[in-house]
Formats: sequence, C-alpha cells, structure tokens
Amino acid sequence: MLDQIKGLHHVTSLARDAKENNNFFTHKLGLRRVKKTVNFDAPDVYHLYYADEFGTPGSVMTYFPFPDAARGRPGTGEVGFTAFSVPEGTLAFWAQRLVSEGVTGLKRSELFGEQRLTFEGPDGDGFALVETRDDGRAPWTNGGVGSDEAIRGFHSVSMRLQDGGATAELLKFMNYEEIDKSGSVRRFAVKGDSNGADVIDVESLPVLGHARQGAGSVHHVAFAVENRAKQLEVRKALMETGYQVTPVIDRDYFWAIYFRTPGGVLFEVATNEPGFDRDEDTKHLGEALKLPSQHEHLRPYLESHLQPIED
Repeated sequence: MLDQIKGLHHVTSLARDAKENNNFFTHKLGLRRVKKTVNFDAPDVYHLYYADEFGTPGSVMTYFPFPDAARGRPGTGEVGFTAFSVPEGTLAFWAQRLVSEGVTGLKRSELFGEQRLTFEGPDGDGFALVETRDDGRAPWTNGGVGSDEAIRGFHSVSMRLQDGGATAELLKFMNYEEIDKSGSVRRFAVKGDSNGADVIDVESLPVLGHARQGAGSVHHVAFAVENRAKQLEVRKALMETGYQVTPVIDRDYFWAIYFRTPGGVLFEVATNEPGFDRDEDTKHLGEALKLPSQHEHLRPYLESHLQPIED
C-alpha cells in the first residue's frame, strides 16, 4: 500500500492554440497562470501552468499547445473529464458566466449526490465544475471571479476504460479505496490525509473504441507525494509490483516518474517540492518566459518564435 500518495498533483493536456488556451483558463475560468515555460522535449512548444495563487499541488492544470494539432478523438484509455471543485450553490453563477463567454457543451447533472456542470474547453476538452461542501482551499481571486464562487482546485478526474478492473486494483495499491458505485462508474478516494484533490472516477465502457490523442486530450495525470524520498519509495514499490517506471526526471518545479496503467492512461508521480516560486517571486508567477537550463541558449529564437499569448 502506497500511503505516500496524497491526491492529484496536476493534470497535463494537449491544445492547439496557446493564446486561446491561456484566455480560457485565466479569463473564462479565472485561474492564475503560474508558469510560462516550454516543453522539455520540444522547446518550440509552450508548457503553460494554471492554478491557484501559489500553484498548490492539487490545483494545477497544465498544457502543451502544439500549433495546428489535430483534435483528439474521445474514447477509452484516457481521462474523459477533469473536474474542478466550486462552492455549493454556485453552478447557476458558473452557467451564466460560461454561456456569456461562449463556452459550449454545458450540461447540468448529478453524480454520487453532487451537483455538476459539464462543459467543453477550446479543443473539445471535457471539464466539469462540481459543487463541494466545506472545501477549505483558498481560491485565486484576481482572475475576475469572486471568492464566493471561484474554483478551489481539482475535485477529480474521470477515466474511461474498456475494463476498469486492473486499474481499480492499481488505485487501491496507490492508497485509494472504493467509496461508491453508480452504474458503470466506480468512485475511489485517497485514504487518510489528502490535499483536497482526492477523487478518481473509473468508468468501464467495454464497447467504446480506443481514444486517439490530440488537441483536447489529457496527456497524463500526476499524483502528489511530499518529497523525493517518498517518491523513491513509491517507485520501488511500483517496480516490485511489475510496473515499468521511468527514472526520476527533474521538471524544474517538481521531480517526476511515469508509468503506463493497465487501462492505458499515463500516470505520473510528482513531488510537492521545490514549487513554482523557485525561479519567480510569488507576486509575479507566470509573467516571464522561464526556460529549462538546457534550453536557455535558445531564448532569442524562442522569444521571437513562440506565439504571444496576451493582448
């Protein structure tokens, strides 16, 4: 049992247009851009991070905007919805706001007794706002949404799998327990202390075809551990269980390991250290273009080549 895992750390997805992506999260959803950097493996592509004021683990949505990328095809073997926590009684506010901002695909529903509003991102991404009682996480309130309505962080991710059985066993090994079931959806939550982003839904859809990754698709889901020592414990346990896990990779703002799940979704385990203020003052997070040291020599080219994302 991996009791080192304390919930979600971040979710990383693919997009097509960096400016449109930035506008959606910072203006329409009111999140803070906490980092503007580039993809380690493709430095001519942004890596944009949106979160609360500090980039707290459990609140961080990140994107690789590949210009002119083809849209992904929904299916199994992927995350279908990324859900954010909002205060109870605020979905009417959010529905009005999102309609006024031209957001599409809005639908009210209820799952496991929670009211939710699903909607689409710029590339058809699947999102939900879930009314959550007593979520004490502090929201970012300088993005045009007041403290009474603002997003608190992640509520959950929902995975669409042809067979969720093996992934369910993996989640139990990762300190999750099954807490409810509704039709083909099983809900899991972190046992013990968590960072508030502690829910995973697993939907089994045996007749649905496999997803094709592209703009609007989730690339991977990251789980939070406190530090590098805890991460190494998790890596050792996963490898002893038979998973092929990458070496530890320095991502500047956290250290990461990756492995592919039985259902096809790519999982990451990321450290809470060192955080997004390692190279920027908290007051100015996400303002300057920050480059990994190995790509610093490309700065003149990248600053002229990368799409401006602000008016």
